[in-house]
Order: sequence, then C-alpha cells, then structure tokens
Amino acid sequence: MSQSPESQDILRVAELPQNRVTPFELRPATAALQGIAEEMGLLGLRKLAFKGTVRAEGRSDWLLEGTLGATVVQPCVVTLDPVTTRIDVPVRRLYLADPTPILPEGEEIEMPEDDTAEPLGDIIDLQGVMIEELALALPAWPRSEGAGIGSVTVTEPGQTPLTEEAMKPFAGLAALRDKLGTPPKDED
Repeated sequence: MSQSPESQDILRVAELPQNRVTPFELRPATAALQGIAEEMGLLGLRKLAFKGTVRAEGRSDWLLEGTLGATVVQPCVVTLDPVTTRIDVPVRRLYLADPTPILPEGEEIEMPEDDTAEPLGDIIDLQGVMIEELALALPAWPRSEGAGIGSVTVTEPGQTPLTEEAMKPFAGLAALRDKLGTPPKDED
C-alpha cells in the first residue's frame, strides 16, 4: 500500500516490506519549522532535514538509520544575542518486538549499553524521532563568540571582598618569596 502525502512521517509496521529497505526523507514546511522552533524555545530553525532508511532486523525487529541536519538559532546564555549553530548528527533506533527478557522474580538486571533500543509499536513516528533527536543535539549552553561570564564579588559594607587570588594562599607565599629574593630550596 502506498502512503498518502499527509502520512509520510508515520510508518505502519504491518505495511513495511520485510525483504527490502524503506527510504524516508522529511523536510518540514516553513510553518512546521516555526512551530517546532517555538515549542523548543529557539529563535529560529532552518534547513531541518531527516533522511534515512528503515529495514527489518531479524524476524520481528526494525532498524532505523539516518541523518538529521538543521540550522538552529538560540539565545546566548550570557548576552541573549542570537547564536547560530549547524547540527548534523547520525540517528540510529532499533525497534524491538520483545524489548525485555523474561527474568525470574526478584532478580536484578543491568541497564543495556544500547540506548538506541526502543519497544516496537504499531507505528514508527518519523517526525517524533526527528524532533527528539533535534532536541538532544541542541547545544545546552550556546554562547556568542567572545561572550564570557564576568566575576562578581559580594561582601558586607566596609569589608574587603574575597577575590580568587585571596583564595590561593600558596600563590601569595610564592609572591612573597620572590619579593624577598629568597631562592627556593632544593630537596635531596
């Protein structure tokens, strides 16, 4: 069965061919990009593309592999100026029909190292995967070029503020030694 243009972002697992690869490519329209940007608190979102394939992995599991690309504009965490970042990341999801092994009651299990494995449902939501991967790839602390966090010193009125230099007492001793001209002792 062919999918209607409205449902290209949803793949029905029952309709996926078991013996060949199913390619996909999502490029949201401008209105959709604006909605995603607002939802994620971005100043702008351009060139969002999610392209890849879905194929059978064994008898009942499915593997999604692809790439996500986007240009995002976020506020700088220091100055709030716009910061533009290009994101290009690989995407891998393994949808497992039976994601949990049967264990006897009360036994402990370790978390699997493969964090790309997910339980298989009736559908694979490509748009949901695209948005989730974009959220994971966003820089957590975007900064404008040259933006830095200055120092703040706070103290009671009439007191000398505690500086970073004052918190390094051995640096002060070394400066005193150099001022007195005493050569450092060599240890044998």
